[in-house]
Amino acid sequence: MDWAEKYRPEHLKDVIGNTQTLGQMLSWARNWTPRSKPLLLYGKPGTGKTSSAHALARDMKWEVVELNASDQRTKALLEKVAGSSSTTASISGAARHLILLDEVDNLHGTADRGGAKALLEIIRRSAQPIILIANNLQGVPSELRMQCEPIVFRAVQSRSILPRLKFICSSEGVRCSEKILKEISEASGGDVRAAISMLSAVAMGEKEVSEADLEISMKDERATIFDLVSRVFRSEPDEELLRTAMDIVESPDDIQQWLEGSIPHLQDGEAISAGYRALSKADLFTGRVLRRQYYTLWRYAQAISLVGVSAAAGGRVIHERIMPPPRWHRMSTLRRQKALRNALLKKLSERLHIPPDELRNEYLTSLSLLVEADPERFVLEFALDTEELNLFIHDRKKATEIMKRMSERGPVVAGAKAGSAVGDAEEEKRTRRGKQARQKQTTLF
Repeated sequence: MDWAEKYRPEHLKDVIGNTQTLGQMLSWARNWTPRSKPLLLYGKPGTGKTSSAHALARDMKWEVVELNASDQRTKALLEKVAGSSSTTASISGAARHLILLDEVDNLHGTADRGGAKALLEIIRRSAQPIILIANNLQGVPSELRMQCEPIVFRAVQSRSILPRLKFICSSEGVRCSEKILKEISEASGGDVRAAISMLSAVAMGEKEVSEADLEISMKDERATIFDLVSRVFRSEPDEELLRTAMDIVESPDDIQQWLEGSIPHLQDGEAISAGYRALSKADLFTGRVLRRQYYTLWRYAQAISLVGVSAAAGGRVIHERIMPPPRWHRMSTLRRQKALRNALLKKLSERLHIPPDELRNEYLTSLSLLVEADPERFVLEFALDTEELNLFIHDRKKATEIMKRMSERGPVVAGAKAGSAVGDAEEEKRTRRGKQARQKQTTLF
């Protein structure tokens, strides 16, 4: 059995680190009422967010109903599983049951279309406690964050991880020096799960762990693109850079783009210019590889980009956070916007009984003008979320304010019907056609 799972904490007192945070969770649970806000636990992976939620439920004798990113969290599924659980009593006879939704910062894309809106509705009418979990707080939709009480889980200090590793070694009958356990604790970067997994890997099939076993295990750890970029800007030996590049999964083309995104951090005009010159030469070989499918040329593209940028950096260590290439973010944003537009068009087409192509070509402009004039009415009629409203009015700040204002007022029954919106759109279109005809007559006569 995996040691990280085997030694998962059963109760809150067994959780390592974040003592104040655990106290906040326990206080929330003991004082919970149907009017209490859900908790939003956030922090880097391995800090104990999910384990703490399960431990809290066990201490409070609550039953857990859990959904995570591996599920297809459509609005219908959330309504079926979490929605019904939030309003009905526990079948097992538990005092309450805890609705646990993991990785809510991954609520995006077509599979989760409407998921954030469904969650908001569940939160409003829930008769049971809810905990949401995320790695990145900023990745959680803003309207969802405003309805929750955020609690941060910080990286666990290595000195707190060390006693747990000692306990596991004792339980498993493995002899391991404190020096080795301390090295594992520090290498984990505050990730308790990673530390236990590293210990499991180095002690597998062994009764005593040596320094040599640890060194072999550490070498088996695959380098990442972040390691490579850091080493390039530290101007490490060329052989080491090429060896590291062979260990990572990214292609030479991807590596060039990561380097391209980090070169501006050098903040020296000549160094930046030299770095881009090296990448432009490497790109010539990359282009030949893609055109001719002659992959032997990859090695030249790799060497020129790594060694060239390293020489340009001249040992200037960059202190800014290493991020994916900016163009990737722009491409991802465009793909997400396209998926959102298509999903919105499909939803409007079904509600208005108009083919998507006709709706886009004939009515969308008029409909956008109507939504800009009276956004709240159309949010209700078409069940729009913040992103969908922003597509109509092209003002994210205003869209967020409108959704927040409507959320504070609570559910409102729309007096107008969708059909009236179509009639307004048709009237707007006829008016526009009339204006165009009059302009044409004025031009002719």
